[in-house]
Amino acid sequence: MRPVIPLLDGTVAVSAVAALLSAPGVLRREPRPGREGRFGPEGALALVVALIFLNQALVAVYVQRVKGGSTAFITRYLPPGWFDVPRLDRLAAHFPAPELLAPSVLRVQAFLELPLVLLTFVAVLRRLDRRLYVRVARSPLIPLAAASYTVAFCAVEWDLRNPYTVDDILLRVLSGAVTPVLISWLARREPAEHRPPRNPLLFVLDLWAYGQLMLMLYDTVLLYDLARIGGHLPSAVAALAVLTATRLVEHRTPSPTGPRVTALTGAIGRALALFLVPALAIRYAGTFGTPQLAALAGLVALGAAVRRDTPRLLPAALAGAVAGYAVARIAPGPYYEATLLRSATGALLATTALCALLDTTRTRLVVRS
Repeated sequence: MRPVIPLLDGTVAVSAVAALLSAPGVLRREPRPGREGRFGPEGALALVVALIFLNQALVAVYVQRVKGGSTAFITRYLPPGWFDVPRLDRLAAHFPAPELLAPSVLRVQAFLELPLVLLTFVAVLRRLDRRLYVRVARSPLIPLAAASYTVAFCAVEWDLRNPYTVDDILLRVLSGAVTPVLISWLARREPAEHRPPRNPLLFVLDLWAYGQLMLMLYDTVLLYDLARIGGHLPSAVAALAVLTATRLVEHRTPSPTGPRVTALTGAIGRALALFLVPALAIRYAGTFGTPQLAALAGLVALGAAVRRDTPRLLPAALAGAVAGYAVARIAPGPYYEATLLRSATGALLATTALCALLDTTRTRLVVRS
């Protein structure tokens, strides 16, 4: 048996139990007022993405100037589909001392991947409910998630061993120590103003947009395939347009008031908090570990999130599950994560719409009676 399998499976089990034990207390905790600050997780996330793209350009310079344009020195250790590096002739021709760019191959990104993933998670959480974001970002859930993700990342690193593996693992451990401090610092600077949770319809659109951007990053720079960025620009522009539009209409869209929509908003927040710690281990266990265990952990977290609102949400949730399954069958993506994003978006949209419809019907019945 490959060592990565028991290591990932064990991480899934331990992370899921840690989330189930820790998340309820975090969700009950009243967030403390923060100091005024304008630099939130979305700004930090944009900075991390910019650094990743910059590193990709430096990789292209290094490959062109030092390796003669050939990526065989690293691709022989990796699965197919990695290191489709563009030619940046003008930058490469004028770059001084290109041999100093050797760490740009795998190592810089090994440090940046954890803040990329965790900042994306808390940025999504902040879009739903800022008070919940502060609760989670200043709680033990973030260090637990950083530890779980670091173990998962390092397990996959070891399974795909190459000459830089030891360096990568050390950098990932360092990142696992630094990233929770950064996220806690950002949360302490969140303004103390109280805002109600977001309309779940807007949040589902936000979730789709963030997922689309992450898939774009995965298909290109996370696999060192910067040369393929052109084909993904339309979807990235569309996702950014959606994020901008939902932010602009946020104050004009009423917050959830009906019992089912309110329950759904709360269940989504609890689900995100419960999934935070085991999320990456679940994702990698589906490929490198035991998929059945990953699916069970996901179902347990989802069941814990909706348990107290099951009577209100069950009809809409069943309809949403049918819609999500139909989307996956009719319009599957090119790979697992893309299909999952489309399916989850369809399921949440259908669930939200039905909850709103049932709330509206109930209101009319109450008024007429």
